[in-house]
Amino acid sequence: MKHALTALLVLGACSTVREAPVAESCHTGSWRLQDSRILDVGMSTDGLRWRLPDGRTGLITGDGQDARSTSGWTGRPDPHTIAFGECGAGALSFDGQAATLIRHDVQETTFQGQDETLFGRLVLPAGEGPVPVVVQVHGSGSWSATTFLARQRMLPSEGIGVFVYDKRGTGRSTGTYTQDFHLLAADAAAAAREARRLAGSRLGALVYEGVSQGGWVAPLAAAIEPADRIIVGYGLTVSPLEENRSEVLLNVSEAGYGSDALEGAGELADATGAVIASDFTSGFRELAEVRKRYRSEPWFDAVQGEFTGEMLSYPTWLVQLTAPVIGRRANRGTTWQHAPLPVLRSLDVPILWVLAGSDREAPPEQTRTDLLRLQGEGRRITILEFPDTDHGILEFETLPDGRRVNTRGAEGYFSAVADFARDGRLAPVQYGNAVLIGN
Repeated sequence: MKHALTALLVLGACSTVREAPVAESCHTGSWRLQDSRILDVGMSTDGLRWRLPDGRTGLITGDGQDARSTSGWTGRPDPHTIAFGECGAGALSFDGQAATLIRHDVQETTFQGQDETLFGRLVLPAGEGPVPVVVQVHGSGSWSATTFLARQRMLPSEGIGVFVYDKRGTGRSTGTYTQDFHLLAADAAAAAREARRLAGSRLGALVYEGVSQGGWVAPLAAAIEPADRIIVGYGLTVSPLEENRSEVLLNVSEAGYGSDALEGAGELADATGAVIASDFTSGFRELAEVRKRYRSEPWFDAVQGEFTGEMLSYPTWLVQLTAPVIGRRANRGTTWQHAPLPVLRSLDVPILWVLAGSDREAPPEQTRTDLLRLQGEGRRITILEFPDTDHGILEFETLPDGRRVNTRGAEGYFSAVADFARDGRLAPVQYGNAVLIGN
């Protein structure tokens, strides 16, 4: 969940300029293979990508009979073969199987968010009967959900409607990109109202699905515009400041350092957190003191987190000198001290919370504890954890230098989301390697 600092002190590195539109491939769509499996092909932020509901995926290069695929996000060639017909012909083959394009009922719209005009799209399975409709509340990132989000095709192919929209400042929506959770929640609530209006008699149930940063936003939206159920993927029950702190401690622990180092690293996380939460207006003296105290420690360079390591890589005086630029370009209005638990306690709907057991970006330990406590209070929360997966519920390989490369989505994750969206509960089946936690 990246909130603020990328190339912290490089002027313009956190530009607020809207990303250029991406031309959608003429092959985008969900396709039914001869063996009844569903194959999705669509634009992702890394290029044209195929996906299967079981989590396997590959990046596609080339076109026509010359298309090639690489496995997951590894860059390695995979054994799958894909071939496209001419654009508009509705022809495709995958591993030698011919595929038929699945037609959905699509309505595009603009609607009023919190002082901005947002672009959205309702995608329903073809037909006339009522279906659940999932409002997609995607995570951080200034990319266009209507361009890149595969859920808008994959869920309707399983009989579940989707309402997807471009967040303010992205895609075809107006405004400036922000990470103010309350603004984003007001927009998501407006999206839910628009989904209700467009779906009309076809709306069987309204569902919010919030992933990553959207896990903070979706419950806030549900407190404004109620839903029948909520799905959170790899989200947290702690604040963004606490997220950064937990990442810092995980960095230092994984580097092999013990309790003394963790205590010092926690102080550094708290000091940088105080600066960023003040919108770079205070906390510099305290940060300079803590930085000086630990700068020569062998574990200092292991400190990273969401923003702490980046802030520590510069002298504090330089951070303070450039604070007006940083505050304007980097902070993006993030609700750093958001308290999720009171919001969750105010809701009385079924919630599915999916955890990535080895999540480096959103370490799940405190969230797991908090969710179990909420279960004990009688909240209708189902906790499903996929062990050995990272952010995004993605399986990975660890390289010799400790970096991870994602290989595929976890088997069972998409099925769990689809089942809960459809029925408000999980089916009595095993979802890949997932483990049910608590009740």
